[in-house]
Amino acid sequence: MKRLAIIVAVLLLGGLLAWWLDVPARLGFGTPANGPITLYGNVDIRQVELGFRVSGRISAMDFDEGDSIKPGDQLARLDAKPYEDALAASQAQAASLKAQLDKLVAGPRVAEISQARAQLDEQTANYENAKLAYERAAQLRPGGAIAQSTLDSAKAGRDAALARVVSAQQALDLLLEGTRSEDIAAARANLQQAEANVAAAQTSLADTELKAPASGTILSRLREPGAIIAPSDIVYVLSLDRPVWVRAYVPEPVLGKIHPGLEVTVTTDSAPDRPYRGKIGFISPVAEFTPKSVETPQLRTDLVYRLRVVIDEPDQGLRQGMPVTVHIPGPGGP
Repeated sequence: MKRLAIIVAVLLLGGLLAWWLDVPARLGFGTPANGPITLYGNVDIRQVELGFRVSGRISAMDFDEGDSIKPGDQLARLDAKPYEDALAASQAQAASLKAQLDKLVAGPRVAEISQARAQLDEQTANYENAKLAYERAAQLRPGGAIAQSTLDSAKAGRDAALARVVSAQQALDLLLEGTRSEDIAAARANLQQAEANVAAAQTSLADTELKAPASGTILSRLREPGAIIAPSDIVYVLSLDRPVWVRAYVPEPVLGKIHPGLEVTVTTDSAPDRPYRGKIGFISPVAEFTPKSVETPQLRTDLVYRLRVVIDEPDQGLRQGMPVTVHIPGPGGP
């Protein structure tokens, strides 16, 4: 009996030791000292929620769920009439301001200057007549031939004629000087603002067409023609063809044996004989499970780090969330 008890105890200890040494395998990691490393993970495929940057009424939805699309494909359209009208109005405003700026830059026309000169000549002649009338009245007043009021009227007429000459001269000088630089700068700024409004209207009009940013597959079609949408509303959900990643976890003891850029192979349960090639693209610098304050060697072996494997040539055999196996060659090769 004692001998049987010893045998049972040895078997139990052996089993316990095997259980302890097999912890990494039970956690899903193949971690031999110098051989290949096996990790288990899931496929990650990026998804994009697509929508319009402007509001409006949907006039067309060109793709359904499951359809494959290429970059630049037109997925949906809004009723563009309100945005076409806004663009036409902004273009007309810009054209008006452009004409005003051109007028200021060109300055007065030759005919306008000639007209101002003629008005100056006319006012000068009127002044000369008023001046002679005043001088005659001034000569007649001492002899009593005219009343004082007549002399005063002649003097006022002369002064008024002189003021009109000065005004005509100033008007001619303004035309000869041309447009003020400040007026031209203000007109140019108004035109730039109008042109910016035209560019914004053109952008809004272009945004009435929803185009595919990349190749992929339509996962969800969330709106239908006739629906009124806001800029934040989602119209399609797109699953991108590239990149396709595998999210896996590596235990702390194996962390020093891998590095970004390391080539690996990935297999699926449905087609284990058709592996995919990939590279480790990212290794998290932070452990997924925080260790206790006192880290014994046993606790450190339980730490895992997230890594990302980028598949070189993905195809439809890799689906979102699919479990896969990552095979990492050892130092001497597979």
